Amino acid sequence: MIRDDRNRNGRSRGGCIPLGALGRAWRQWPAQGFSTGLYVVLADGATTDLTRFAGHRTPELDLVIVSLAEFRTVGMPGFERYALARARIVLDRLDGGIARILAAKGRLGADEAFRDCGEWLDAYANSLYRSVKNDRDGHAFAARLDAADSVRFLLELLFAMDRRPRPYNKYLAWELARYPLPGWGTGMLLDAVDRISATGDVRLQRRLFAQVEAAARHAGHGAVLDAWGEDLDLMRPQ
Repeated sequence: MIRDDRNRNGRSRGGCIPLGALGRAWRQWPAQGFSTGLYVVLADGATTDLTRFAGHRTPELDLVIVSLAEFRTVGMPGFERYALARARIVLDRLDGGIARILAAKGRLGADEAFRDCGEWLDAYANSLYRSVKNDRDGHAFAARLDAADSVRFLLELLFAMDRRPRPYNKYLAWELARYPLPGWGTGMLLDAVDRISATGDVRLQRRLFAQVEAAARHAGHGAVLDAWGEDLDLMRPQ
């Protein structure tokens, strides 16, 4: 969304049309404790008095002002990617150009997703292995911490397998209720994540890993798993 306002001399005063209210994508959520993120995208090289509001933050509004070139790279990678992927466009003066940029942010490239999946899978296996091993050796507290760590990597992995950025924890249930992960029951997954994070339940971790292993091998990540050798036996259901 670019607006190129011209003064009487025909010179640009800098275009600025709001990109979208990112938070409003979740308007089904209670408003309490909720803020809206607003991106204003300017034409490259444009100048405008709006820049004096850059970085404006209140409990109700976070304002971000960027050039078009900067906007293309925001969240690529970065924590803002999910918010932008679910942004609601207020206006697009680029004949769908802003929409295409957002679509690219919401869909990982095939190579990017495959590479990320390998990394997240290995990180998930590492934390899972540590959790199960610590539980076996009588280190209950460490086992629970490692189990909680594994959940983060698991969610990153599952969303990357569907070529999507992982949602923020606050919006995980919202996202899965509306856009389920193929092959995963939303209720089952959320319950497993909840219980593993809270208790480090080893039997549940192993059952979940069995499902993850099957899905990962089907997606071509068998080599990552095989690199764990005999240690896989400790992660699998007994």
